[in-house]
Amino acid sequence: MSDTGTGTGTEAEALPREAPPLDDRPRDALPQKALPRTEAVPPLLPGPGQPPGSGPGGTTAVDTAPGPADSGEAPGLGSFLARAAAGTAALTVLAAVLGLVRDQAIARYFGASDASDAFLIAWTVPEMAATLLIEDGMALLLVPAFSLALTRRAEAGSAPRTDTGEPGPDPVRELVAATLPRLCVLLMAGAALLMAGAPWVVRVLAPGLADPDLAVDCTRLTAVTVLTFGITGYFSAALRAHRSFLPPAGVYVAYNIGIIGMTLALHSVWGVRAAAAGVAVGSLLMILTQLPTLLRLLPLARPRLGRLRKRAARTAPLLGVAVLAPVVLFVVSRQSQVLVERFLASTLPAGAISHLNYAQKVAQMPMVLSLMICTVTFPVVARAMADGNHEKARQRVERDLALAGMVVLLGTAVVLGYAPQIIEVLFQRGAFDTADTEATAQVMRVYAAGLLGHCLVGALSRPFFSSGRPTWFPAFAMGTGLLVTMGAGYALTYRFGVAGIATANAVGISTTALLLLMGLGTRVVPIRARAVALSLGRLAGAALVAGAAGWAAAQLVPDAVLSLAAGCVLVPAVFFLTGLALRSPEVVSLLALIRRRFTDGR
Repeated sequence: MSDTGTGTGTEAEALPREAPPLDDRPRDALPQKALPRTEAVPPLLPGPGQPPGSGPGGTTAVDTAPGPADSGEAPGLGSFLARAAAGTAALTVLAAVLGLVRDQAIARYFGASDASDAFLIAWTVPEMAATLLIEDGMALLLVPAFSLALTRRAEAGSAPRTDTGEPGPDPVRELVAATLPRLCVLLMAGAALLMAGAPWVVRVLAPGLADPDLAVDCTRLTAVTVLTFGITGYFSAALRAHRSFLPPAGVYVAYNIGIIGMTLALHSVWGVRAAAAGVAVGSLLMILTQLPTLLRLLPLARPRLGRLRKRAARTAPLLGVAVLAPVVLFVVSRQSQVLVERFLASTLPAGAISHLNYAQKVAQMPMVLSLMICTVTFPVVARAMADGNHEKARQRVERDLALAGMVVLLGTAVVLGYAPQIIEVLFQRGAFDTADTEATAQVMRVYAAGLLGHCLVGALSRPFFSSGRPTWFPAFAMGTGLLVTMGAGYALTYRFGVAGIATANAVGISTTALLLLMGLGTRVVPIRARAVALSLGRLAGAALVAGAAGWAAAQLVPDAVLSLAAGCVLVPAVFFLTGLALRSPEVVSLLALIRRRFTDGR
């Protein structure tokens, strides 16, 4: 992603010359715009050796935008990032709501049964493909590559000329021409191999599955996502590099619409295979959602055959094996936690895989929302690293960790306090009965213990790959966490069932998060790991108190809907009051900003 607009120093040199798309353009990003006025409030993170809330003279200046005034960002960039994050979060919430409708439809028609287990085994492939090709892998590879290409375009001028006076090669188009065709060929081959090897894949993923033939059929239907998710991820990276965030954020809305429509229309004819077909249809809609904007921003000229070899040589350092291998290994290791869970759960009674799936999908909503902050700001970090501005990258990463941690821990408190009510309201109907609600809620509370770890892994992994250079430390950290998950899973599953599997997940991902936090400051971005850990510790304490208060209060209201509604007021109130008592800088800053906006009418 790139930062449009103007700035000073290296920031201005790194910015692409073209304007951002109209749907996302930061209209206030003008060089003559005055800096936002400031007010003395505690900083998000205290300086080394300073108590929370201290700064020069006991205070620090925080602007009305999400970032500090001295961060070196172009005027108006913070405001644009806030709007982009808000738009992305809104579409993410809509996609999450549709995802719940999707899960409700599957739960209503198939419950927690052999059929739903077979579909979820087949769905493992799209889930891994989404992580590798859309959410993490493709973004970690291509956002830095596109950022560097945009920087080269800006350095060469908006209309570079050759010796003959003709326009010179565009680095962005050269990158696309050298990578997209090859990627499509590889993805098509992968999808074909998956269709042919579906029986073997099902045996490996779930050797104890009662009806493997149904899972094989569903796996063949979902295999097309290897191709479609890859193209979706490529388009998303290119659009975000051009500061167009809304179409990439809307892809899961289209995806869930496809699954819901096919399930409702064909479940009586095809059974659970209708949901698998919906996965394929939804993945095609993801491409169509982004295609118009992509063609408007990046009209692709027909490549000249004589230039293909030169283009491949120029892009090799960006997307070579040395850069690709660490990213792929990290992403595969991360998604392998789900494979371990379903492998272990396949040996348990029917419905165990479904309970794990429903619990995980709902519990991870706060984590998904919190990572929207890092998704929007990742191009800023990548551009700062490309410019050698490590101080700007440090400020951005620390601020993102603080804000993402606050969001995910507030959601964790709600999950801890009201898990049974959440599951009852969302799923308890049709084939999904009271016993399923109790089992799923129990697992969801255990999963909540690992939500901060999941959030930190997603937030911390991006800076490691922001420079486009090969780095193996994230893969090492994720591999270590995976080994912990496997060991704990085998030790706990026999005695505690699905709760033991969820516990192993939380322990393993938290191990990875701790390693990444310790390693980032010494290897890539010089963040203050101790200050970040102390800040997150205060927020975690507030979440535990708020979750306990919700757990106690939830029993006082028998109606699930009313109890959950009361909890949505009680838990945030206790969370922020406890954060104030613990002198959490994030809570103090947020409440001060809200008070100022309210009193000033802005």
